Amino acid sequence: MNLLQHETSPYLLQHAHNPVDWHAWKPAAFEKAIKEDKPILVSIGYSTCHWCHVMERESFEDKEIADFMNEHFVCIKVDREERPDVDQIYMEACQVLTGGGGWPLNCFLTPDKRPFYAGTYYPPMPAHNRPSWLQVLMNLSDAFQNKRETVESQADRLMEIIRNSGKSFTGNKLAVVRGDGPFCKGVLKKIYDNLHRIFDRQNGGFGGAPKFPGTMSLRYLLGYYFHTSEKAALQQVELSLDKMAMGGIYDQIGGGFARYATDPKWLVPHFEKMLYDNALLVCLFSEAYQLTKKELYKEAVEGTLEWVKREMTHPEGGFYAAQDADSEGVEGKYYVWGKKEIDETLGEGAPLFCDFYGVSEGGNWEGENILWRRHTFEGFAKEKGLAVADLKEKMKKAGELLFEKRDKRVHPGLDDKILLDWNALMCSAFAKAYAAFGNDEYKRAAVDGLKFLTDKFARPDKPALYHTYKNGQAQYDAFLDDYAYLIEALIEVYEITFDTGYLLQAGRYTEHAIDNFLDRTDKMFYFTSQKQKDVPLRRKDLYDSATPSGNSTMVHNLQRLGIFLGKGAYSDLAEDMLLTMKPSVEKYPSSFGRWASALIGKACGIPEIAVVGKDALSKAAAINAVFLPNKTIMASAVGKDEFPLLAGKRAENDTYIYVCQNFACRQPVKTIEEFKQLVAAK
Repeated sequence: MNLLQHETSPYLLQHAHNPVDWHAWKPAAFEKAIKEDKPILVSIGYSTCHWCHVMERESFEDKEIADFMNEHFVCIKVDREERPDVDQIYMEACQVLTGGGGWPLNCFLTPDKRPFYAGTYYPPMPAHNRPSWLQVLMNLSDAFQNKRETVESQADRLMEIIRNSGKSFTGNKLAVVRGDGPFCKGVLKKIYDNLHRIFDRQNGGFGGAPKFPGTMSLRYLLGYYFHTSEKAALQQVELSLDKMAMGGIYDQIGGGFARYATDPKWLVPHFEKMLYDNALLVCLFSEAYQLTKKELYKEAVEGTLEWVKREMTHPEGGFYAAQDADSEGVEGKYYVWGKKEIDETLGEGAPLFCDFYGVSEGGNWEGENILWRRHTFEGFAKEKGLAVADLKEKMKKAGELLFEKRDKRVHPGLDDKILLDWNALMCSAFAKAYAAFGNDEYKRAAVDGLKFLTDKFARPDKPALYHTYKNGQAQYDAFLDDYAYLIEALIEVYEITFDTGYLLQAGRYTEHAIDNFLDRTDKMFYFTSQKQKDVPLRRKDLYDSATPSGNSTMVHNLQRLGIFLGKGAYSDLAEDMLLTMKPSVEKYPSSFGRWASALIGKACGIPEIAVVGKDALSKAAAINAVFLPNKTIMASAVGKDEFPLLAGKRAENDTYIYVCQNFACRQPVKTIEEFKQLVAAK
């Protein structure tokens, strides 16, 4: 076994038996490279990556190839989910060199960590218009030994490009503001128009295949509809969520969403399930339910969170990272069905089930059936002349039988490491679900999850945190996303518990983030802390991609905490960040969806709600069930002068709801109906 046997990451442990002399991203590897003057090969992937597994089987388990790697390179394996900072730098190098990227990512570095070549998957023999892995290794080893000046020059050029890559988005702050100001509703219309151009009006979502959920852009459309009553925005959200919830991307038997669909109709998923995708989708479906009250959205949330509880929750409380697409070496094998197997399992109930879920003899994917729905329960029941309740009961019982049958299969691999950022997203998701549905189990999960994170990830130099946890061990310095998502989760959990300790804790982590991550020159946050020294440069991650960027999340946090804690400096910093990014967000909204939602707060105002009096908590819970984007809410039996929203508020023996927005406060009201009238979009 190589040195990876001492690591905790499931991905690294998968490679512990390779004949390659793998190192982890730790000082000993770099000391070896400098001492022996060898190039470094950094191979980056993650445990649920299909082509990572393929390259391991084909090349990293081959003794001849491994011997060459060991002789000519210092070989380092990186789990991109443990070290996203490392992945970001070298993925950008790959994109500059090749015009694309992906995983496995194989990047070649000088001994001081500067990249000079990068690519993704390479076969063991020349194929697919790609050289063999051994050819790549031999060519790059020769270049390093015999064309060193060229290697060094290319490394310098790449570093300069990566170092300056974000300036195209942050170098355009408006020096002069004219007209009706930079944050007007016209900005929101430009963003909407650019999103509208890529609507898939037949299948929902954006663009064609592969089809990703587009969670952040859909949340923007919800907010845009609320403030403008633009029906097409809501229609696109509903179409998208309907198709996803009834499609193959959603596990119709066991709950939870796959990472993306390989086709435009959401039928064929890439079967891996990621914690972050499901957290973001739970938030989106919960908010859509608040607005529409569609039962389908509630069912999707309930099924997803049941899957999280059943299969993704650590006994101590945290949430695992991901489930693999493969089982027994075959993608999707765990999830698909033959009609005969369903007939044998369900007996006389099979025909109705097969009709409802589109099951056929020939199957709908590689001779097998991915379960999906053409109709809602209501539509199908009407077509078949059934009562909706009876249909739901029949499908529930059939699903339980098939779940029991499926559970006996070999399960997909589980990546059981616990990541601070993704766990914080799931805590926020449970809090959002509690706000929408009032299920106390969701509230407990959010509270318990936060306690787990703040306990297990705490570094001795508090409030500093670690990034990953497994087997009782936390390691690696936390990144901006860790702090940003955790601050957000603390705010979300405050807004369902109204324990001000969460807000104060969020404030402490915010101060730490500002002190250790903020570039005070351009008012953007670096991804890595100033104390972290094991990467060749510090980058700023601005894109909202599969997950929201730490910077856009911090904008939301600063907007809300500026109100909660009376910190004008937080609000000013958020405004500076938005002013810098506004032109890019307008032009490329699908890449900056979370930024776009923060612009709604600036353009339309952030509702500031205080509920004070004897029934404050119950009335606040009723307010939380209402869709109101970007709101801040505090609730207390009595006023509290240390918090601006509660200062000077008195209720005597009654309960009052106070609402302020856009620097103006309204007359307090007593009922939820009166409150809804106050906050209705004008």
